[in-house]
Amino acid sequence: MNMYRNYICRILQGWNAIRESVGAHRRILLLICGLLVLFGVVCLSWPLDEDYYRVSNVSQELRDRNGNLLYCYLNKNDSWCFERGIEEISPRLIQATVSVEDQRFYSHWGVDPFAIVRALIQDIVHFRIVSGASTIPMQVVKMVCAAHGRSCNKVYQAVEAIRLSLHCSKDTILEMYLNFAPYGGNLIGCEAAARRYFGKPARELTTAEAALLAALPKAPGYFSPLNHQSRALARRNYVLDRMYEEKFIDRKDLLVAKKQPLNARYCEFPQRSPHLAMWVRDTVRPGSPVAVTLDGTIQEKCEGILSHGVRNLGNGVENAAVMVVDVRTAEVLARVGSAGFYDVPGGQVDLCRAPRSPGSALKPFLYALAMERNNLYASETLMDDTWDLGLYRPENFNRYYNGTISAGYALRKSLNVPAVSLLQRIGIDSYYRHLKDIGFTTLKRSADHYGLGLTLGNCEVKLEEAVAAYCTIANLGVYRPLRTIRDSDVGAERRIYSPGTCMMIYQMLEQPLPSELDRDMNAVHSPTRVCWKTGTSWGLRDAWAFVWNAHYVVGVWVGNNDARSSELLVGARAALPLAGKIFRSLPGKATSEWPEAGGELREALVCATSGLPTSQWCKDTRTVYLPRTQYLCRTCRMHQPVAGREGVKIVEKRPASPRNWDLAAVAIPVRSGSSGSAAGYARQIGLEILEPSDGAEYVLTGEPDGDRIRIRASVEDNPLHWYLDDKYIGDSGQNTGVFIDLEAGAHRLTCMSMEGETDTVEYNVHVPDALLAAARRDR
Repeated sequence: MNMYRNYICRILQGWNAIRESVGAHRRILLLICGLLVLFGVVCLSWPLDEDYYRVSNVSQELRDRNGNLLYCYLNKNDSWCFERGIEEISPRLIQATVSVEDQRFYSHWGVDPFAIVRALIQDIVHFRIVSGASTIPMQVVKMVCAAHGRSCNKVYQAVEAIRLSLHCSKDTILEMYLNFAPYGGNLIGCEAAARRYFGKPARELTTAEAALLAALPKAPGYFSPLNHQSRALARRNYVLDRMYEEKFIDRKDLLVAKKQPLNARYCEFPQRSPHLAMWVRDTVRPGSPVAVTLDGTIQEKCEGILSHGVRNLGNGVENAAVMVVDVRTAEVLARVGSAGFYDVPGGQVDLCRAPRSPGSALKPFLYALAMERNNLYASETLMDDTWDLGLYRPENFNRYYNGTISAGYALRKSLNVPAVSLLQRIGIDSYYRHLKDIGFTTLKRSADHYGLGLTLGNCEVKLEEAVAAYCTIANLGVYRPLRTIRDSDVGAERRIYSPGTCMMIYQMLEQPLPSELDRDMNAVHSPTRVCWKTGTSWGLRDAWAFVWNAHYVVGVWVGNNDARSSELLVGARAALPLAGKIFRSLPGKATSEWPEAGGELREALVCATSGLPTSQWCKDTRTVYLPRTQYLCRTCRMHQPVAGREGVKIVEKRPASPRNWDLAAVAIPVRSGSSGSAAGYARQIGLEILEPSDGAEYVLTGEPDGDRIRIRASVEDNPLHWYLDDKYIGDSGQNTGVFIDLEAGAHRLTCMSMEGETDTVEYNVHVPDALLAAARRDR
């Protein structure tokens, strides 16, 4: 009996020991489970670095003034990748993506248990992997790890997907996915895919287009719409069916979308204004698009017009450049550095910044400076005639001379001789400093180096600086540095000319575009008023044109990179048609295209002949408008009283050549004896031989009548006797002239008035080697 009792006691003691042991392990197990739960809660609730899950290696972007993509660059991996907010993505693409990738996306917390069970059953039944259970958050984790060069298993993906779902909104997760998903080739993200396959941003996708893009991330190469259209079409239609099943579209939308063809094609990414893009690339940070002032629509028009225009000019001309500027803000609206960045020789050279010879394009600034300094009135009469300066002889482009003309006519017709005469009046140094003051930085040499040819363009300027200078006139005298990057500090504005001076330039250069001369100007929609000025460099190497009003300034250069000449390179022929066509393509504005006088002009009574403020001797007068700030101190001295036998009469006195031409500075003869006569006037101003000038150098041409010149003096209304090498050769008078045939060697020419006053010049005539060789052969 005791034996059984002891046996039962040992059994009870063992049971108690076992129970105590199990209780200790249970408590340890519960503790471990609690710690795991706590660890999981801490992990899931630990702050999430949201930036880690966003695209970091994005393409650099330039946006135009309206926020549209203007130019984009490949990222560091030579891929196209553009980060877009969920509001910039088509809702149809979001719906299509959810339908085909994660139908319970809006109901689960990063992991879909139903999808896991479904995938397990399908895999067991078919003895192979049929479908996966990855949700959109899990795919985001996988793509981010791959982008950072890391591998991750399904457990890690699931944990991080839950963390993403806990810390980020559904829209944020979708945004991450759509910016990270692969869409074929080097396309990362839906924006790059939409622009490559459809040439449009992701926000503009249609239902069918959105379904096609949503079909690609599963197997971008296999379903490529460029290489495998039938597969892509079948996959797209499957996505549309899923959208219908998820009730994102109705049956009508489904049928309409399925009937549409793929419409996918290879589209180039926006590459507008590539020269500007290369210039500012170092300032563009990935993920922070740079906003420029250019207007994408205007830029596209300018590129098309320029490229087409250069092709039409012919083989002698290969390149061109254009800039369009808003006058009020000095913002660049279009900037085309060449006629084709890849299509023309030297197309990568930015010709908006390349120094080229401007021809007559600088003349408006000479006239404006002369008026600003009271050295010229817009109504003033100038002289356009032959003028020999020794080693320099200014000529008009057409080698035709007009005699006395108004300053406005001289500027409008771009006559060279009056411009050189005006430059002589105000001084080369003053004009040289003025050009630098209005922004021309390429005048590297001294003023003496350029000489009187400075106003005819014997220097080099940049198109962008010339446009800024013209914008100063268009903006009524206020200079503003051109702005290309929005919100950038380009410097303070400053006043260069008075508003009245600029309004005179407006009046002097207002004229219809040549292409509009045959239009009906009485039509309801007549063209807006414009001013224009052209320039042609020496040797026909550069053609320029500038068209402007109070709204816009358009500047065009046409030529060849290697400065090769062509008979087509004339400003009015090559550049002006392009500038006019571009100007007329610009959008209209509600404000007036012409500046209002606003009290900046005043009436003035001027001599009808000289155009200067009247003196007491001017009979015929007219009323003109002159700048309010101009002094009327330079009065007409062309009409002067002369005492004769019949009493005092009014005669006209003027210089005989453009040299020192100034009808406000004509010398008044002092009446003593016969000093009131023309001879007395000659003594007062001095007899001087004008052509040939002293020290002139000539080269024989050997052509018939090519070596014959007319000799002239400062006084032509009285007989003069002429002597060549001390031999009498004839007389000249008011209606007669003397011509001489050039002969090789040094010569001495003398003229003498009836009163015995004389003047003498010396000149040399050279024979070219080719002419000497021909003469020897003839012998």
